[in-house]
Amino acid sequence: PLGRKTAAGGGSLNIHIHAVASTSALGANWNDLQSVLEGRREPHHLQTDHYSPGKTQYIFTIPPFSTIVSPRRYLNLLLSTADQISEEVRTCIHQFGTNKIGLVLGTSTAGILEGEFAFREQELSGSLPPTYDYQQQEMGAPAQALARHWGLRGPVSTISTACSSGAKAFRTAWRWLDTHWCDAVIVAGIDTLCQLTVQGFSSLEALSSKRCNPMSLHRKGINLGEAVALFLVQRSGTGPVIRGVGESSDAYHISSPQPEGLGAESAMRRALVEAQLQPQDIDYINLHGTATSLNDRMESFAVSRLFGNNTPCSSTKPLTGHCLGAAGSIEAAILSGILLNSENSVLPPHIWDHVPDPDLAPIRLVQPGECASRPIKHVLSNSFAFGGGNCSLVISRGKA
Repeated sequence: PLGRKTAAGGGSLNIHIHAVASTSALGANWNDLQSVLEGRREPHHLQTDHYSPGKTQYIFTIPPFSTIVSPRRYLNLLLSTADQISEEVRTCIHQFGTNKIGLVLGTSTAGILEGEFAFREQELSGSLPPTYDYQQQEMGAPAQALARHWGLRGPVSTISTACSSGAKAFRTAWRWLDTHWCDAVIVAGIDTLCQLTVQGFSSLEALSSKRCNPMSLHRKGINLGEAVALFLVQRSGTGPVIRGVGESSDAYHISSPQPEGLGAESAMRRALVEAQLQPQDIDYINLHGTATSLNDRMESFAVSRLFGNNTPCSSTKPLTGHCLGAAGSIEAAILSGILLNSENSVLPPHIWDHVPDPDLAPIRLVQPGECASRPIKHVLSNSFAFGGGNCSLVISRGKA
């Protein structure tokens, strides 16, 4: 059996989600998101060469999308999503003061789109646009901008560990609350599409020109997406609880996971130990599920060893795309919505062609329209990154 305590997250401390905001290809509110999960609406996607001229890619975008994408789109999406929880943040400011509210943001591209526009103009005109400042694309710029937006004076930090950034931001928030450095923390994750990421993954031959097909024999790679998600968390409350955060490092290869999923398994085990739960307590697993051959293989092995073939699992990346630094955040937002809104919710479906890969370990994949067989109390979300930076979150239903 798993142990009952870990020092990594302060032992018995849980962090309670007081407010959630998200914007993605699923939409910008719970009704939009739920309609996609239940198959009543398709997520917003395009087949376009806008980010990879001459090579069409299947991407998930935040509508409305124009071929003339504003260079300030990244910041505009961040601030418009933040406005969804501004009332709750203002209440916290009144209660605790601006010095006791922290902000930690996970991202992998920051404002690189700003730089792409500026350098394109320089190529055409011979000079950078007068409105361009290099700070616009520094990794810490979005977090600083959001803190200024609300007038916060507590700690501000940026986590950039590729595809686990948004999930790992919860660990930083956990530590700030545990040490009483903060009384409330805004946890955010954001990544928007840009040529750097699309062409970078294209050069790795990791992109699929069709909708991604995780865990299938016929999978061809990932679809990129974009998302923003924000959470207001505190030490107490009645909302969903981040009950365990498990981290590990493969230290195996810069872009390939450890083949047997040992690091992934370690992260899940650590999350369960910290949550003081056993594998059989988990009602649903949100897989990292990128639809790449190496990731799917190792994750199936890790999940199968720990949970067998009993726990419902799915990848939501065929609904959102792989949102990179925001992947862990948008997936945590989906799971928080499920825990907040229904005792017996429709589980996120695993969208694929139903052709299993015999080289993968058997795990139980959720069918479209499938409801949980019991009230959902505890869910687990996986985020695994380049360099083997793994993070698993256990999120539990709050007390009524």
